[in-house]
Amino acid sequence: MDPSEQTLVLIKPDALKLSLTGYILSQLSEFHTGLRLAGTKIVHLGQMLAAEHYAEHRGKSFYPALIDYITGRVHYADAPELRRVVAIVYCGPGAVQKIREISGPTSPHVARDRAPGVIRALGTIVPVKDGAGTVVAERMDNLVHASASVSEAEYEIKLWFEPRDIMPYMWAYPTAVAEEHYYLLGREVLTTHRSGARALVGPGDTLWRSDLEALRDFAGGRQARATLEAVVAKYFINAERETG
Repeated sequence: MDPSEQTLVLIKPDALKLSLTGYILSQLSEFHTGLRLAGTKIVHLGQMLAAEHYAEHRGKSFYPALIDYITGRVHYADAPELRRVVAIVYCGPGAVQKIREISGPTSPHVARDRAPGVIRALGTIVPVKDGAGTVVAERMDNLVHASASVSEAEYEIKLWFEPRDIMPYMWAYPTAVAEEHYYLLGREVLTTHRSGARALVGPGDTLWRSDLEALRDFAGGRQARATLEAVVAKYFINAERETG
C-alpha cells in the first residue's frame, strides 16, 4: 500500500447540525485508522464548487436538492452564517479504503442494516418533493463524503484544496510555481487585469501543476484537460458573505 495515499473527507451540514463533528473525527482519528491529517479547513460552500463536486449528478431529479443540501441551505435555511462544510485530507496506507469502510454504505438505511457501527448509520433519507408536493426523489443525509477511489481522491483534493492548504511535506501531487498573474472575468481567464476581473494567483504562488497547465491553456484559448470550474472554484472558497 502507498504510504502517501490521500483521500478527501467532507463533514456535511447535517452532521454539523447534529453536533456529530467530534464523533466523526474520533472515528477517523489516527488511533483508529493509522492515517494522518494532511489538511483541514472550514468552508462556506459556493454554488460553483458545489456544482463541480456533484457534476456527475447534474440533470438528475434530485440534483437541485443535493446542491441545497451540501451548501447548507436545507439545514440552515434562515442562518447563512452557519452554512459550512469541514473539508479534510487524510494521508496514509490504504487511506481511501479505510475511510470508506469507517464511513459505511452511501445509504444510511443500508448502513444500519449491514454495518450499524459505521458513521453513516446515524444518517437518514429524506423524500424530495416538487412544488405540488409530489415525491420525485430521495435525498440521503449521510453525514460525510469520502472519496471512492485514488483517482477520485486526487481530483477532489485538487478541487477543494490549494497546495498552501496542505503541509509541503504532505503534498501528494506535483506542484509548480506561477510566473504571471491569472484573473477570471466571467468565464475568461486573463493574464492582465481588466475591470471586473477577480484575481486567482500571482507570480510566486504555488499551484498544483495540473491547475497551472490548465490556466495557461485557458488563457491561451486552448482546450484544457480540466473544466474551468474544477480549477478556479477553490479560489472563491470563503470569499463572499451569503445573506439569503
